[in-house]
Amino acid sequence: MTTVIVGADGQLGRALQHRFPDAVALDRSRLDVTDAAAVRAYPWADVDVVLNAAAWTAVDVAEDPAQLPAVRAVNVDAVAHLADAAQKHGFTLVHVSTEYVFDGRHDGPIPEDLPPSPLSVYGCSKADGDREATRIERHYLVRTTWVVGEGRNFVRTMAALADRGVSPSVVDDQVGRLTFTADLAAGIRHLVVTGAPFGTYNVTCDGEPASWADVAAAVFEARGRSAADVSRVSTAEFFADRPGAAARPLNSVLDLSKFLATGFRPRNWRPALAEYLATLG
Repeated sequence: MTTVIVGADGQLGRALQHRFPDAVALDRSRLDVTDAAAVRAYPWADVDVVLNAAAWTAVDVAEDPAQLPAVRAVNVDAVAHLADAAQKHGFTLVHVSTEYVFDGRHDGPIPEDLPPSPLSVYGCSKADGDREATRIERHYLVRTTWVVGEGRNFVRTMAALADRGVSPSVVDDQVGRLTFTADLAAGIRHLVVTGAPFGTYNVTCDGEPASWADVAAAVFEARGRSAADVSRVSTAEFFADRPGAAARPLNSVLDLSKFLATGFRPRNWRPALAEYLATLG
């Protein structure tokens, strides 16, 4: 199986390289997927699978109208270019998306077939990208949440604050599960290698859902601080002085039933968090 990873230099892209060690890893300098001509010109003829890990993920920056063309170029246009190539050359497209395509008002874990209802520019762009990916038959649309891997992320930020003696305020009304890039990459490999039916899958770590404040408290305790050093605030309170911030879904819990039925068992996010923190020293 010949595999190509685009967006290979990001958190997920690096994790995918570990799970697909023989894959061709392309960062933007090697293939700019926002460039339709560049995508058309790439030699896809012998490629079986393309893993699209390229994405604009700066949620708040995306709210700046001046950034809209750049946001949509990565999150929508690039997906369309890859879908066109997949249609022409017959490879399978794996595209990674987010719970931000939903408004977070669903009661209970969010199923794959819930109609999109994004709250933000970022969410709208990802929903439009999803439509591009799913217009071809040979696709896996993988929705995930709260991604943690190599590079900047919430867990690293909280660990650094704990180590510096800072006591942050963290929202306690946004609920979801962490997803470590190692687990997300393993789940993607499982779908591809086992030949799971094409379609949309929710892929996150498992375990009891928690709030961002719960995650921060767990990080603080692991770093030798008290959980009480994390102040709990509502999303409205936290963003009261940030008028340009993107709206966040309060419910980020994705229903994993369909993914579990394929035979994959994702890790519980809490022990996975402990293992991740141990690697930070």
